[in-house]
Amino acid sequence: MLRTEYPRPQFKRKEWINLNGQWTFDYDDTNTGLKEEWWKKHDFSQTIQVPFAYQSQLSGIHSLTPHEVVWYQRQFKYQFQNNEDLLLHFGAVDYLATIWVDGQLVGSHTGGETSFTFNIAPYLTELQNHSLVVRVKDSVKDEEQPRGKQNWVGHSFSIFYTGTTGIWQTVWLEPVSKHRITSLKFHPDIDQGTINITGQLSDSSSDRTVNITISKDNTKLTKISIEPELNDFETTVNLFDHHIFRTMFHNDGWTWTPTHPTLFDCEVDLTENGLSKDEVKSYFGMRKIHSEEGSIYLNNRPIYQKLVLDQGYWPKGLLTAPDDNDFKRDIEMSKKMGFNGCRMHQKVEDPRFLYWADRLGYLVWGECAAAPAFTNTAISRTIIEWEEIIERDFNHPSIITWVPINESWGVPQIHQDLKQQHYAQTLYHLIHTLDNTRLVSSNDGWEQTVTDICGIHNYAQGNADEPEKYKYFVDTLSSWQKLIAQPPGAWSIFAKGYHYTGQPIVLSECGGIAYKKASDDQGWGYTTASSDEDYLKAYTRVIKGIANSRSIVGFCYTQLCDVEQEVNGLLTYDRHFKVDPNKIREINDFFIPAKVLPVDENLID
Repeated sequence: MLRTEYPRPQFKRKEWINLNGQWTFDYDDTNTGLKEEWWKKHDFSQTIQVPFAYQSQLSGIHSLTPHEVVWYQRQFKYQFQNNEDLLLHFGAVDYLATIWVDGQLVGSHTGGETSFTFNIAPYLTELQNHSLVVRVKDSVKDEEQPRGKQNWVGHSFSIFYTGTTGIWQTVWLEPVSKHRITSLKFHPDIDQGTINITGQLSDSSSDRTVNITISKDNTKLTKISIEPELNDFETTVNLFDHHIFRTMFHNDGWTWTPTHPTLFDCEVDLTENGLSKDEVKSYFGMRKIHSEEGSIYLNNRPIYQKLVLDQGYWPKGLLTAPDDNDFKRDIEMSKKMGFNGCRMHQKVEDPRFLYWADRLGYLVWGECAAAPAFTNTAISRTIIEWEEIIERDFNHPSIITWVPINESWGVPQIHQDLKQQHYAQTLYHLIHTLDNTRLVSSNDGWEQTVTDICGIHNYAQGNADEPEKYKYFVDTLSSWQKLIAQPPGAWSIFAKGYHYTGQPIVLSECGGIAYKKASDDQGWGYTTASSDEDYLKAYTRVIKGIANSRSIVGFCYTQLCDVEQEVNGLLTYDRHFKVDPNKIREINDFFIPAKVLPVDENLID
């Protein structure tokens, strides 16, 4: 069975039951399953390996034909306990999931990228063997449904890839006490040397105590006990109280950075009359991100972000990584080439990826899939998804920026349409309301409204035989005035009525050099290279041009690896370096300045 690791590392319990593996499966192209009550009885004709979508090789089906409705079924064993609840968790199901247990409707969830949970204890029969049935609707015709890079025509083309329908992240059971911890949030303050911890309980009682133990490198730093009056709790721990922390706090060994990704372990134990009812393990990093005078600061120090665009696709698993080590390997290969982070593109990635980003020290820009259309339904779906994204991923120190909109996807008239402009501002302010610890690049690429980062997309670096095109690229990068006044295409950098106000400028998409490297397949990129030497020359041109800009404080190179018909990756689709990674690192390290200079505010309109 693949994907056997605990799926939620930020909120970990000892006991859990992995439901990945072989399920029975069927298409429902005539949409008769509801009428025929397939959740009660149905002879499923196929099997599928969960958590891989039927379109993937690892599912065991590997069909690229679109099917709007699919059904899953499996049995599981569990002996019902009167003093327990049983939580059924889904990492992600694309798109509308409806769940039955032992023939009873449990509930449904809308949204293809976020996790959801049901307490199924009330639906279990007294038998030891139980039935779990899942119906999924994923309409390729629904333009109000967030799809991101998934194609809607049954085959990949241009910048769109193979679709994903149904379960694509781990499914698992978790037996828990009826009196338990339901959430934890960590709010680090490196200026004060404190960590604020908030949490929720399933219910309230005067007889309960929350015990919090904070450790570093298996050494206990402190233990706090709280007797909550209601079903929530809060405490602030002053880590300066500890002598060793006080003397080293502002060194890299104690704050979280890509170079020194220090993490603190946190165990939270809920007791009732001295007896343990629930225990959760988590972790946090002491990390601060903010912008000031045109630069981005990590822990009050300027940081130059050398990011790589990551589509989160694998040849055999599509959106689902075949193995947990694949996440780790991608990050390690990226860092080996001299990158310090990624922009996860049009996808909310698996929490296991974020875990490895936290552990290995890897900056992440978090994004979600966009819906093609701008309607009230699309607006509602996207807002709900963002609420769930932040609730799930708030504690990951690796995430430093949220990207709610990319290149005006889903808001095609935002340049002059006031309603679409208000929507972009709504997402910006909603995200900051839910999470005031990170930056927001509100419409990354162009036609921006209110934003913390001026994210610009520019692929005009040109080939070696296009000196005029490349000269334009270098000239454009030479000052913020040209960057803002000379957009790379038909779109203005800011929407009508908005202008640059001194935000940090990040070239958040660039490069895209196509190099097929030992492949006879047709593919495309924004420019081409025919040999290792040509590729390194082209990459040097791009990075050197960026480095010559005094205004740009970071970049995101397109992209980490080839994806299907796109061959503009630094790696092949199956994750092999196209050229010597040390040479890519030398270019990144040589041309990009260590110190980030702020924009001259006197020059801003």
